[in-house]
Parts: sequence; C-alpha cells; structure tokens
Amino acid sequence: MSIYLPIAELPVNLLLILGLGVAVGFISGMFGIGGGFLMTPLLILVGIPPAVAVANVPTHMAASSMSGALTYWRRKLVDFGLGLVLLSGGLLGTAIGVWVFSILLRLGQLDLVVGLSYVILLGIVGGIMLTESVRAIVRAHQGESPVVRRPGTHAWFHGLPLKLRFRQSRIYVSAIPITVIGFLIGFFGAIMGIGGGFLLIPALIYLMRVPTTVSVGTSLFLTLCTMIIAIVLHAAENGTVDVVLAIALMIGGVIGAQFGARAGQAIRAERLRLLLGLLVIAVAVRFAVNLVVPPEEMFTILSADHLQ
Repeated sequence: MSIYLPIAELPVNLLLILGLGVAVGFISGMFGIGGGFLMTPLLILVGIPPAVAVANVPTHMAASSMSGALTYWRRKLVDFGLGLVLLSGGLLGTAIGVWVFSILLRLGQLDLVVGLSYVILLGIVGGIMLTESVRAIVRAHQGESPVVRRPGTHAWFHGLPLKLRFRQSRIYVSAIPITVIGFLIGFFGAIMGIGGGFLLIPALIYLMRVPTTVSVGTSLFLTLCTMIIAIVLHAAENGTVDVVLAIALMIGGVIGAQFGARAGQAIRAERLRLLLGLLVIAVAVRFAVNLVVPPEEMFTILSADHLQ
C-alpha cells in the first residue's frame, strides 16, 4: 500500500512508515527519549531525503512524547518545574539550531554534519551509559551494595547562584547548568532531528542526580515542547514538513509510546540504562559504517531551490 509524499516527492509504503512509527514510539515511551536518533536514520535508509527526514521526525517525537508523558504524569513522575527551566534554554537552542540547519542545507553540508554528529554524540553517551550500567549489574550479581549517589550530591556547579529547589526530583541546584543543558538539547534537536532524550536523561541522572523514572518523565515533557516549536520553525523557515508523512509517523508514535511507557516502568533502572546504552551504541556504529562505506551513487543532483 503506497502513498505519495508531496514534499519528499516520492512514493513510500504506508504500512512501513506506520510500523516504523510504532516501533520507535515504543522505544520512546520505554526510555523517555524522543526517538529521533532512531527515526531519522531509519527514514533516510528507506529513501526519504535527509532534509525532509530531519524536519518531519519532530512530528513523530511530539506525538509519542505526549503519549508517554501523559502516562508518567498520571504516576506523578514528571517534574514540571525542572522541565520549564530546561525549556527556557531549549527555546533559544531550538531557534538557533533551525537557523544553523538552514545554513548547512544551503551549503550542501547537512548530510555530513548530521552523520558526524550522530557518531560522536551517540558514541560518547552510549559508552558512558553502557559502562556504568554494566558495573551496577555486576555489583548486584556479586551481592555488593550499589554505589548510590543520592539526589543533592554536590558538584562544582552547586556553587553557582540562582539556586532553585525541585521537590519532585529532590534536588536543590542552580538554574544556570539546567538552562545550559536545555539549550544544548534544543540546538542538537533542531539540527539532527532528535528530541535529545539520549543526552538529557544521562545529564539528569549523572549530573543533576535526578531519579531515573523522574528523568524519563521530565525528558518526555521537554521533548514534547521543543519538538512542537521545531515543527513550526522548520515549516516556516525551510518548508520541508511533509503533512502526509507527519500524520503517518504521529499515528504510529502514539500507539507505540503507550505500550513502551508501561514496559519501561516495569524494568529495573540499571537494566533500563543498559538497554538504552546498547541501543545508542548500535545506532552510532550504523552511522559510522555509512560514513566510511562508499555510496552507490557518487554524485547528487540538487534543485535550484536548495542553492538559493
């Protein structure tokens, strides 16, 4: 069953797009990530142009994040105060990211920058999460007490001014590092077509000492807000949002995220981090392979619109 995508200017299998939406939505709800770091490369692999894929993946992430965030909100696992501070930085980061995206698109360097960014960011974050989670699981099997770094553990940024208390997350910390984290999430989300959950969740867990389940719920809330903004900006600035593709991705994302959120809450925290780390590493390896393997077509023809 094929449908024609007017912006991408090609036909695609509707069931395939819906299936991708459901699968990535499930992962999104389970891990509290937007799923863009999976959906973007998957769409590119099935033939969607990178510029269209990056601009339309936020629609899927917004839908799946809303579905997952509602599930966590009902269980009181979303820190809205922390999310709003993150959002204050995310708004600026998203706006600047879309602007940089437009420049890279006109220069014809978007594909290379997106690929390198995925390999570097996913490789670092996935490696850290994988190492930490494996150590935690090994300690548990050996009967050792887990190394607990409780909420409120002091780091250098705890000496910064503008401190706020976030009761749901059980932390008392300066708003400055939280705002910076939000800015980076919004910036990379706009350029790479990701919600930034694979960056945000490790930052909240390991830097801010936020409990894992609250980190997941808050990440979903932030992803929902930033992706809605990214959709509007991409549509207005670049005109690359394909409504047909967006609707198919959103339907699949909403369905998958509901099941994923329930599954994620049933898994122990260290095992959840291990699975996410493995997933992140796998995508990084896939992108690294794409960067070194010669493409089937050595030349690309761009329309005049891309050069203006």
